[in-house]
Amino acid sequence: MATFFFFMKGGIATELADLRKKAMALPKTPGVYLMKNDKGKIIYVGKAKALKNRVSQYFGSQNNHSVKVRRMVENVNDFDYILTDSEFEALVLECSLIKQYSPKYNILLKDDKGYSYIRITKGEWPKISAVKQKLNDGARYIGPYTSSFSVSSSVDEALKIFMLPHCNKSFPREIGKGRPCLNYFIKQCSAPCAGKVTCEEYNEAVESAVKFLQGDSSKIVAELTAEMEEAAENLEFEKAAKLRDRINSIKKVNEKQKVAGSSVKEQDVFAIAQSEDKFCLSVLRFFDGRLRDNEWFIFDEIDSLPETRHELITRFYSMGRTVPKYVTVDGEVSDAELLNAWLSQLAGKKVEINIPQRGRQLELVTMCRNNASQKLALSMGRNGKATAALDELARLLNLQKPPVFIESYDISHTAGSDNVAGMVVFKNGLPYKKNYRRFSIKGFSGQDDYASMAEVISRRLNRYVEEKDTEEGFGILPDLILLDGGIGQVNAVLPIVRAFGFDIPVYGMVKDNKHRTRAVAFDGGEIAINSKRQAFTLISTIQEEVHRYSVAYHHQKHKKSMFNATLTKIEGVGEKKSKALLKHFKTISAIKTASVDELCKAEGINRSTAQKVYDYFRKNVDNIPSKM
Repeated sequence: MATFFFFMKGGIATELADLRKKAMALPKTPGVYLMKNDKGKIIYVGKAKALKNRVSQYFGSQNNHSVKVRRMVENVNDFDYILTDSEFEALVLECSLIKQYSPKYNILLKDDKGYSYIRITKGEWPKISAVKQKLNDGARYIGPYTSSFSVSSSVDEALKIFMLPHCNKSFPREIGKGRPCLNYFIKQCSAPCAGKVTCEEYNEAVESAVKFLQGDSSKIVAELTAEMEEAAENLEFEKAAKLRDRINSIKKVNEKQKVAGSSVKEQDVFAIAQSEDKFCLSVLRFFDGRLRDNEWFIFDEIDSLPETRHELITRFYSMGRTVPKYVTVDGEVSDAELLNAWLSQLAGKKVEINIPQRGRQLELVTMCRNNASQKLALSMGRNGKATAALDELARLLNLQKPPVFIESYDISHTAGSDNVAGMVVFKNGLPYKKNYRRFSIKGFSGQDDYASMAEVISRRLNRYVEEKDTEEGFGILPDLILLDGGIGQVNAVLPIVRAFGFDIPVYGMVKDNKHRTRAVAFDGGEIAINSKRQAFTLISTIQEEVHRYSVAYHHQKHKKSMFNATLTKIEGVGEKKSKALLKHFKTISAIKTASVDELCKAEGINRSTAQKVYDYFRKNVDNIPSKM
């Protein structure tokens, strides 16, 4: 039995310390607490196994809280609490109170599901469609159904199988007034608009489609098979061929459903996708082993993922959803045993919560998370595959949230000469070429990839300190650094990052003996990525891009070195004059064909030097590279 207690506040706002003092006076028993703002409105409802311990945490140090919790605590002016006999009773009461008050800081899933119907219009040429409302228009309605996803997909399948029109053309008014559309030529419509089917044949197809939508597809296949055999016996081969095509189409649909289906007859699959500041919950619902519904919800800040999964599942089933025997989730759930008991009571049967590690169930979780990533990407105007890959990468590397800006570095040289580095940037999982940068190694000569990487990162972070107010280019700090290399590169760079006071995750991209990405390295070892397909593809793409970019710069610099070396062979031409000539003429070919007067136009080149350059190329024409 629940026992109610209330704290009342005076006219002056209660300080955090006062709230903590009140919280410390709470009993260490199960219960529900209700946080209120200065107007007395309930802004958060929570449950606790020990009220004193849980509530006092809110009013202690704010450093350990998420942004969401800190924001909620800032608005708390008072709180009430209700004692319960058990933690299970507290969970039941919490669900009831959240449903009653819809508190601002609880995760609230908007329940916008209505009923859906299958509509068959009246008349000589009836049409089938999925609709949200049942109107008094004389049409025939089948339903109601709770899943609009199931209704719309089933109607779409029926129209394709029985070659019925998807368009809005009115028959018989528009028969013969135009050419058939593409659907006719790909055998997805019988083209009544072009008079390709009789009214009788059309109505037979409609009735078969309605039976398909109402009944078991195996029964429909049996009926169509009998009709096909009868037509063949009567030498109606064209009719038999059409029936055969319909049977094959139904079988193909069934095979497709098996691929997307579950080996478990009744099951819900939950998965969460995350961007830098938004989250999406996707729920795939399976009945009779087939995917019958797909729901999704987008929301903002969360606490930890285990707590969020617990909260989302309780919110979902509190909205009146049927609880299946199996609930599959994409990760750890806090208070799983308590949640399991609550779901079992709600369902009136034993419910199992499953976190798959392999096999078909893991494939369903991946499919569910990909759905969530796609919905999240669409809501933010982004690329779905990139969003899914970043979400998977964040989980793989144990990042707090998917990285928005990823910077990757690679060193390129020829036996220690013309030592350069390339920096590529990926924003929201896609190349962000305006922020690509190139570095010439200046701190030393010779070959030392670790020292080169350390120098580049140090210069890059110094530029951030100088330009951070611009919030452009170097003025943007990356959320993740990926180095082309292993633990050695990571160990060379991490001290530099930490010395600047930045907490940027740093990982190395490790290649196998065939120069393919196989793992990521960090200061504690390596993480294999082959099994994480989307993250693997993203990291491989980044590694290939940074390698391409750094090698291209190295080749460019190496060519300049070769040309500089060629020019410095000329008496009176050193490094400075060589660069001046190349800057003015762009190519060796242009220098080679220039007159003495033209050569004098280059900065720092007098007539004597110009004459020597002119004479040199007339004597060594065959040994000089012509293009830069």
